[in-house]
Amino acid sequence: MSSTFPALSATPAHTEPLARRTSLRLSATLLLVGQLLYIVVTQFHAAGDANNHSAVFAEYAGSGIWTAVHLGQFAGMAIFLAGLLALFFALDVQAGTARWAGRFGAASAVATLALYAVLQAVDGVALKQAVNAWASAPDAEKAARFASAEAIRWLEWGVRSYQNFALGLALLLFAAAVMRTAWLPRPLAHLMGLSGLTYLVQGWVVGSAGFSQTETIAIVLAFVLDVAWMIWLVVVASRIQDSQAPSPGR
Repeated sequence: MSSTFPALSATPAHTEPLARRTSLRLSATLLLVGQLLYIVVTQFHAAGDANNHSAVFAEYAGSGIWTAVHLGQFAGMAIFLAGLLALFFALDVQAGTARWAGRFGAASAVATLALYAVLQAVDGVALKQAVNAWASAPDAEKAARFASAEAIRWLEWGVRSYQNFALGLALLLFAAAVMRTAWLPRPLAHLMGLSGLTYLVQGWVVGSAGFSQTETIAIVLAFVLDVAWMIWLVVVASRIQDSQAPSPGR
């Protein structure tokens, strides 16, 4: 009977690091794939001065891939946020500030996904229908149709603003949790925190000035920072696996 106890007690110590490495690899992969998918799909979005509504609405009305692009963006964002949630389980912090930062970061990631779903419903469906109706309306109805499309556009500003705030907060909270995790490099947390700040800037700019050039600069900066820390996380996850793998002679 006594010989069974060491085997039972050794099981958690053997499986926990493996589970952590698996969770970290999953998180890193989802984050990078989601972000890259979002960036690639966004390149197919109808272009133009987004705050020049009469011109850009005509571009939107003429887009034949509008629905597919917005579905692709939603898929990319959902994969990205799933990666953040996987990171919460990979960190597996049990006490102190890091534990609460991780929990609130995960809650903020879930809120971000909900807000992004609303955003894509407003932008990907409602706005498209409104600009189509405006473009095909007789001259007597165009002013009213245009006003309706603008109202939906302003609603899009509001939802986008708060979605950016929620995402920025999630990244800042996860950065705080990573800072308290000894087996992850602190500079990685710094990059995550900087990307979180760029999303907060986006939220403020969109809420006050719409889709301006300043917001575009913040978007590009967020993409660069995100890809940088996500690639770094992929490398860290791979190295942790290699360092823990059994040697050929064992």
